[in-house]
Amino acid sequence: MSYSTRILTALKEKNPSQNEFHQAVEEVLISLAPLFDKEKKYEKHAILERIVIPERQVIFRVPWVDDSGKICVNYGYRVQFNTAIGPYKGGLRFHPSVNLGVIKFLGFEQILKNSLTTLAMGGGKGGSDFDPKGKSDNEVMRFCQSFMNELYRHIGAHTDVPAGDIGVGGREIGYLFGQYKKLTNRFDGVLTGKGLNWGGSLVRPEATGYGCVYFAQEMLKERGESLEGKVCTISGAGNVAIYTIEKLYQVGALPVTASDSKGMIYDKEGIDVALLKEIKEVKRESLESYAKIKKSAQYTPVSAYEEGCNGVWAIPCFAAFPSATQNELSQKDAKILLQNGCKCVSEGANMPSTNEAIELFLQAKICYGPGKAANAGGVAVSGLEMAQNASMNPWSFEVVDSHLHRIMESIFANASATAKEFGDPTNLVLGANIAGFRKVADAMIDQGVV
Repeated sequence: MSYSTRILTALKEKNPSQNEFHQAVEEVLISLAPLFDKEKKYEKHAILERIVIPERQVIFRVPWVDDSGKICVNYGYRVQFNTAIGPYKGGLRFHPSVNLGVIKFLGFEQILKNSLTTLAMGGGKGGSDFDPKGKSDNEVMRFCQSFMNELYRHIGAHTDVPAGDIGVGGREIGYLFGQYKKLTNRFDGVLTGKGLNWGGSLVRPEATGYGCVYFAQEMLKERGESLEGKVCTISGAGNVAIYTIEKLYQVGALPVTASDSKGMIYDKEGIDVALLKEIKEVKRESLESYAKIKKSAQYTPVSAYEEGCNGVWAIPCFAAFPSATQNELSQKDAKILLQNGCKCVSEGANMPSTNEAIELFLQAKICYGPGKAANAGGVAVSGLEMAQNASMNPWSFEVVDSHLHRIMESIFANASATAKEFGDPTNLVLGANIAGFRKVADAMIDQGVV
């Protein structure tokens, strides 16, 4: 039994029912096999045995009171996975689907993603099964304050620096930071994604979406292609999707779709970014409202999707940008995309494609950018926010964006060079996983058995 297989088998036995975590680890460990054949030191130093177990897992209750006076209780999580190259860094997710397995999958991915940025950040993740949708501002505030009443004990500017994720935007970060400041009597860079008036960074809302497009451009450039004039499909309607769409327009592409939990819109004239922002960021309504206003748009509810498929991926496109959530792009979806001539998939979400879908993309040798590489722009700008907080010196939009662009170019170059080193030049899954892993693993060896 190979080193990777042995560790994966033991992990599944000891962590039953954590399917997303199993999936994330399996994808990485399988692609690392050529590295272990070449370098025996990682098995000698038991790196896999250590890297798949978080350094610390915190699970806590979050009691809060809704507007009617009812006492509600949610689960809270913070999984601090690895600090070999820097303090724990990773977002907080507030969504009903959150459980320990989901947080561990996200935290494990974060280790390699943060490594690829070249910034000094370790991997961590957290969140709650709390659903901010439909809640008043006061309910969200009371929940965030209760959540921080426990979380503050485990975080710090040089220990663990959370950010936002699904369900955690500027509003939530503000409430969380306010409570942290009250509890600790400290104003420091303990959270990223802050408001611009109190330590936030320009480009942070745009970072993941912009970075995902920058990564797609790098993949296509190597093959003599570009996004200019090309039809693109995007899933999601949050920050990642909105700013992917915005950047696609800036590079001359035509983004035609967006989606939320209730359905999708297809706008053959191109998505109206201003209208999308108004509906999702201001009014917080479903995309059905978009189609009622924009007559060129067609709205399709989730109930009308073909079984096992996401309606977004049935729209013919040159490039696809999965930007919603994990496992949203199935093997069936991948077949449809490829049959319709899709040449590029750049992942804005974390693990949005199933392992079976990924295998089809790799076999077809299209430009496929895995999430830990393609969507690293968000955490990269979080790292840049930490640098600005430390120096108390805010940077201009142009400066931050240029840093982001350079980081995404560097991630692609590193992943591509590593894939070529191991004889599989179009396989950026292999390239990104090995490149990210080697940096962390070598640091773990340098620091001894801790």
